[in-house]
Amino acid sequence: MGTETETTTVHLAVYDTLADWETGHATAWLARAGYTIRTVGPVAGQPVTTIAGIRIVPDLALADLRPEDSALLILPGAEKYDEGDELAPFTAKARAFLDAGVPVAAICGATAGLAKEGLLDDRPHTSAVSFYLAATGYKGGEHYVDADAVRDGDLITAGPTEPVAFAREIFARLGAYEGKRDAWFRLFHDSDPAAFEELDA
Repeated sequence: MGTETETTTVHLAVYDTLADWETGHATAWLARAGYTIRTVGPVAGQPVTTIAGIRIVPDLALADLRPEDSALLILPGAEKYDEGDELAPFTAKARAFLDAGVPVAAICGATAGLAKEGLLDDRPHTSAVSFYLAATGYKGGEHYVDADAVRDGDLITAGPTEPVAFAREIFARLGAYEGKRDAWFRLFHDSDPAAFEELDA
């Protein structure tokens, strides 16, 4: 599996208006690689509702999440990132993870949350479009990269249309699917039939 941390638990943040489509490739395939996926919400046991109306009961409260117990924190996008600061505690937790050397992966609206937290001011990153992050007033515009997904050390960012590229960078950071990541990406991103045979080999 190749993760650089002692734990194989990956934490997925869940909150109201979570964008369902953005993290499924990453979580499903990490689980297949032997990782345990645990959900983290504002309050343990208190359901949240995704954009699709699916109810998720978090395994853990955000306040109880410690970087040393995690291999990775995934922050999906959510409409609430654009509606105010309700989800700011999640991006504050992302700061604690990065300070502890534990990776964080953020997609779509969660990148705006990171921008507001100041975590994108001095490192390469991406999002939906540059002006989406510029609207947060952050200071990292010169570090914006027009790419499907960007991995800069322990931080991974992506826009809402790139869940497959997002997953690929997560796998790369954790050392999952060594030797097969390119084939996996070509299958799920490019619909390359030859890649299926490579994955199945």
